[in-house]
Amino acid sequence: MGPRMQGHSPQTGTDLTITVRFGDTDPYGVVYFASYFRYCHRGIEEFLSHCGLPPHEVLKNQTEGFGLPIVSAACDFLKPVRYGEKLRLNVSLSRLGEKSLGFDFRFYRLGGQDLVARGNATMVAIGPDWRPRSIPEQVRMAVSKKDP
Repeated sequence: MGPRMQGHSPQTGTDLTITVRFGDTDPYGVVYFASYFRYCHRGIEEFLSHCGLPPHEVLKNQTEGFGLPIVSAACDFLKPVRYGEKLRLNVSLSRLGEKSLGFDFRFYRLGGQDLVARGNATMVAIGPDWRPRSIPEQVRMAVSKKDP
């Protein structure tokens, strides 16, 4: 079962519901740290989709010769989350630079404002030579729209 989308706007970001699976947990029964980064990437993909940008065409676009790899990521784990719990992940665009995009992530227990984790990631536009390049205009316009 994939994430359930709840809404999107550039001001508030994209919300999706995540159900913690058994394979997402560590031997102590809480969400394993690497699972949060998978959730974050899923959130970025959903954010891009809601902006009208197919992730497979934006994250690695061989036709136009650009990619958007994550070059930095961090997450603070504030409260334990266990198998079977449901989370609301809010993904918002925190920065739109000439060559980079910044995202913020907030994880809440579903149905409330209990913040359990927060993080951020930076993506840099690169060309086929793996060097930074300007973010393609169609990407820039789509992520900055007022009403995607």
